[in-house]
Amino acid sequence: MRAFLIVWLGITGAALLPAAKDLQIYFIDVEGGQATLFVAPSGESMLIDTGWSGHNSRDADRIAMVAKRAGVKKIDYLVVTHFHEDHVGGVPQLAGKLPIRNFVDHGSTVETDPRSSELFKAYTEYRGKGNHILAKPGDTIPVKGLDVQVLTANGDEISKPLTGGGQANPLCSDAKLRERDDTENARSVGTLITFGKFRVIDLGDLTWNKEHELFCPDNKIGAVGLYIVSHHGSELSGSPAMVHALHPQVAIMDNGARKGGTPEAWQAIHTSPGLEDIWQLHYSIAGGKENNTPDTFIANTDELGDQANWIRVIAHEDGSFTVYNSRNKFTKTYPARA
Repeated sequence: MRAFLIVWLGITGAALLPAAKDLQIYFIDVEGGQATLFVAPSGESMLIDTGWSGHNSRDADRIAMVAKRAGVKKIDYLVVTHFHEDHVGGVPQLAGKLPIRNFVDHGSTVETDPRSSELFKAYTEYRGKGNHILAKPGDTIPVKGLDVQVLTANGDEISKPLTGGGQANPLCSDAKLRERDDTENARSVGTLITFGKFRVIDLGDLTWNKEHELFCPDNKIGAVGLYIVSHHGSELSGSPAMVHALHPQVAIMDNGARKGGTPEAWQAIHTSPGLEDIWQLHYSIAGGKENNTPDTFIANTDELGDQANWIRVIAHEDGSFTVYNSRNKFTKTYPARA
């Protein structure tokens, strides 16, 4: 009986772990910044952004903790979407904990105030110790086992539709542009990550008008299984013309308790045709009960910000995937779309 129990525990324990042939994605809580870790079936890793600087190395510690759990001992590719503090600030601290081989970004900051210049200088000191890859739309980031396509960078975007894209977008007729954005947000490196039939999009903090260029008058991208919510769920991004054209099955929002998660952005996702669920890293104070997903799908429900719970996605080549909430161990599997 004891031998049977040991075998049974071994089998069930193994079932909870991702298979080597799967793609793992970890959404790490950096309190309203971004840090998203991809672990390819090959074992190579790609981290999109590093959270904030300071805070006694809080964000770098959280990234290192999740990386260890995922079996990652180095960052093969660090993609810095843009040079704002909640995305690039944690690089020096993280580099002290994990080796970073390749630094991918759009080049130089367009913001020259003292703090922005300080952040960029601190980043480039570490970038200079590794291999620098200048991201350009149409390029690929060579993560072994994944197809990582650069969609946007430095204010430019792909000129031709991708495979699966090119459809006319009927929502464009009513879409209105906003005031021109000359900040780093509009320069964000946006990527489409494909693993077999599974597709996930990350556009950093790309803002409204730049989204429009990707999705209007035609949707250059096509549909995705997973939408990493732009700009933490800020009302400055995530237009219905974009989100509804992506037709996501699931959206994951890397918001903070008091950063992002706005009612306008949340409703654009919530009303997207075919959407099954929204998952959030935090309960949004601004959203209230009407503009937050049920607690089951929220990693951190306490505003104090010391829980550091994360969300994991395990994706399969057939397009199906499973999402896991580390706070409550809730798991939900989403079948591949026909």
